[in-house]
Amino acid sequence: MTETSQDRADLKAAMARRLKARNAAERRFKLYGRIAIAIALGFLVLLLGRIVQQGWSTFIDYRLTTTVFVDPARIDPADPAGANYDLMIAEQVLKRIGVADDEFGSRSDAMRDLLSGDLGFQVLDQVRADPAVIGRTLTISAPLKADAGLYFKGQIQRATPESERPLTDQQLDWLDRMNAEGLVKSEFNTTFLTRSDSTEPEQAGVLGAVVGSALMLILTAALAIPIGVLAATYLEEFAPKNRWTDLVEVNINNLAAVPSIVYGLLGLAVFINWMNVPRSSPLVGGLVLALMSLPTVIIATRSALKAVPPSIREAALALGASRTQTVFHHVLPLALPGVMTGSILSLAHALGETAPLLMVGMVSFVPGVPEALTSASTVLPVQIFIWENASERAFQERTAAAIMVLLAFMIIMNLAAVLLRRRFERRW
Repeated sequence: MTETSQDRADLKAAMARRLKARNAAERRFKLYGRIAIAIALGFLVLLLGRIVQQGWSTFIDYRLTTTVFVDPARIDPADPAGANYDLMIAEQVLKRIGVADDEFGSRSDAMRDLLSGDLGFQVLDQVRADPAVIGRTLTISAPLKADAGLYFKGQIQRATPESERPLTDQQLDWLDRMNAEGLVKSEFNTTFLTRSDSTEPEQAGVLGAVVGSALMLILTAALAIPIGVLAATYLEEFAPKNRWTDLVEVNINNLAAVPSIVYGLLGLAVFINWMNVPRSSPLVGGLVLALMSLPTVIIATRSALKAVPPSIREAALALGASRTQTVFHHVLPLALPGVMTGSILSLAHALGETAPLLMVGMVSFVPGVPEALTSASTVLPVQIFIWENASERAFQERTAAAIMVLLAFMIIMNLAAVLLRRRFERRW
């Protein structure tokens, strides 16, 4: 009896130690998971914080509002475009802040480096529209040049040696005087959202890229979703299970892992060189991204179809429904949440692709808004790529701001996927 009691006590002690070790291992696993989540969130906050810190200033615009006398002695009504409106405006702004030009006109030239060329175009447009404005005084308004705006945003410091900054001490003095005279006001930068790309940072916007991205995604969705859903439905519900369908399934899974630039090369060879689809157009971009999205849509749709309980199919067939009716009237509607989620996520992934679009020529400078699927266009990821490689310092903040717009697009699409899934989800 003594030995048996001792054995039982030892067994209980061993069990307690093992239980304690398992509980400790479980606590450590939970701790490791929390640490991993904290690290991931930390990197995410760091990334987003850096982007917002660099890009928020883009949405603040410093505009110059001034009057200009349209001097009839310097404008030929028969050829209004021949006048130098930029120089005329620069000279009058100098007078307004109490600075006299020198005999060589160098101060006017220095002032022109602070003023946007949009001011001159505004005067020219008004003269062309109504030649009677010649000899009158007009009120015009436009953003300051990018470097002047950076000075007011604090990104160009007066304490920096003059040789190491793009603006001279004299130009900084003029900017301070213009601000003191009330010629410069800060406001929300609508130009960034209402204009397309430009060689001048202060006039560059994302409208053309946003419209190009929207046209491209519409075409991608119109092609990839119907074809992908139908292909997945056939493979999952109708295709016989043999080595040929197994080969198709393996290849679909492999295509989902193919680098995106390979699809760009395929689009260049097939759509541009063979089918003569216009380069740098939403049409060719949408075709390439549709090919890239198809495997993802097929895989997501098949997973959603597999999640529908077999009892649904059996009940429909037992009530006399044909196989086609069973699939399209019962199974596919019940799989709709998963299908929509997979489709939207594949489109969000396509929205952020750059490499395949570079291969089909969408890296070109496009200053306008695309009007059709065959028009020259750019998209947000490519626009970010172009601005990041620009030499002007002001394009750096616009790069970060364009990333913020792109992230907003992706957040909206992912949020739509979550809401649609919750709206149509069925629990079994």
